[in-house]
Amino acid sequence: MSVGFVKRPLWSTADAQAATGGVALGPAWLATGIAIDTRTLERGDLFVALRGDRDGHAFVSAAFERGAAAALIDDPKLTAETAGGPLLRVADSLKGLAAMGVAARARSSAKAVAITGSVGKTSTKDALRHVLSRQGSTHAAAASFNNHIGVPVTLARLPVDARFGVFEVGTNHPGEIEPLARMVRADVAVITTVQPVHIEYFGTIDAIVREKGQIFAGAAGGTAILERDSPHFDALAEIARGHGIARIISFGEDAASDVRLAACGTDANGSDVAALVLGSELRYRVGAPGLHWARNSLAVLATVEALGANVEAAAAALASVSPPAGRGARRRVALGGGDIELIDESYNASPVSVRAMLSNLAMTNPAPGGRRVLVLGDMRELGAEADAMHVGLAPDIESSGVATVFTCGPHMEKLRAALPPALRAVHTADSARLAQRVIEGLRPGDVVAVKGSLGSKMKVVVDAILAMGAVTSGSGKG
Repeated sequence: MSVGFVKRPLWSTADAQAATGGVALGPAWLATGIAIDTRTLERGDLFVALRGDRDGHAFVSAAFERGAAAALIDDPKLTAETAGGPLLRVADSLKGLAAMGVAARARSSAKAVAITGSVGKTSTKDALRHVLSRQGSTHAAAASFNNHIGVPVTLARLPVDARFGVFEVGTNHPGEIEPLARMVRADVAVITTVQPVHIEYFGTIDAIVREKGQIFAGAAGGTAILERDSPHFDALAEIARGHGIARIISFGEDAASDVRLAACGTDANGSDVAALVLGSELRYRVGAPGLHWARNSLAVLATVEALGANVEAAAAALASVSPPAGRGARRRVALGGGDIELIDESYNASPVSVRAMLSNLAMTNPAPGGRRVLVLGDMRELGAEADAMHVGLAPDIESSGVATVFTCGPHMEKLRAALPPALRAVHTADSARLAQRVIEGLRPGDVVAVKGSLGSKMKVVVDAILAMGAVTSGSGKG
């Protein structure tokens, strides 16, 4: 007879009440997790009823039907009897969740890492979780939980006995990073890179630099990990020191980098890296292709060193890192007696990440009779220069070996006009209209890469391709 895994209690009535100052209604409870959506709620979770596009209070009864231990609410009309289970009533559910996050961080002895950056923060967070989990209990969100809700949720889920906690902190408007960084109270704060992403809401790259630099708030006495190649390195270092950062470790290709990329060879399935880590040479493989992954690995190793963990073991563990869905995951899909290779980059897009994807696509060889096919949706939040930034991708596309380019969205229409006629496939207003045209245009042996900002909904195209036939993970020969 097999014995199922039993989760350890994460929150008790008394602990949650002490953290939030709330009023407990109904019997005492123990929660093994935190949920903000009944669709992902697991038995034993504390359900937090948040107000937004949908009011979470309308789903409290459903949460109890799915096995919630209790619910955190701010509706004065709800009672334990009407809701169907024990409640913790607070003045504001979101503030109550944030208070639980702060309390969870305070009671934990975990060394915390806070990561931000214009691109690469989720991949770096996932890689850090991967390598650190082999050296001790490591907590990090499975998804990109990096906003005013996601960071408190991730903190509130932090186990008391975790050795490491890895937290992603994002922004698309000024003033968002500092309060989240102060909640995390990082021992190590990482900025992967600063690029003109979300510049529509910041106006200038200098404003983005100032905002990203607030990741050091709450990290006084800790370590900053910064990209040495960045033209903003000195400005970020100054902000870090202003927040009381005690040590700065730089990474990159610049000769002055503390963790320096000495060489990188890439193929369709991964990257072979030679690096100097504080003067010691390391050779390792990253299980994801591309120079950007090699650079991310430098930030990972710099962070591991700052945490006092084993750098050599972390480097070895990078071989089994793989890109997640929407961020470079590769799958084969059966088609017409053969198959196609799908590169799913549908989660987000910026000029720098599109160019990185094109570099990887250029290294991926189609099967006989196949082509490199590119499917692009708009890059969002680029401000007044959006059209120019889209058009600026044309030379990179032409040199990447792409045979045909499908596009959707008003900005990508400008890019399409800048491409040679031979490369232009179909253009539509949105991804829903484009999906069927892409399917009709694919043939066995093709390698198809799909990319666009989240708001462009390019996952619609990915899902349509995956629905064509049997799917297997991984990529073929490069």
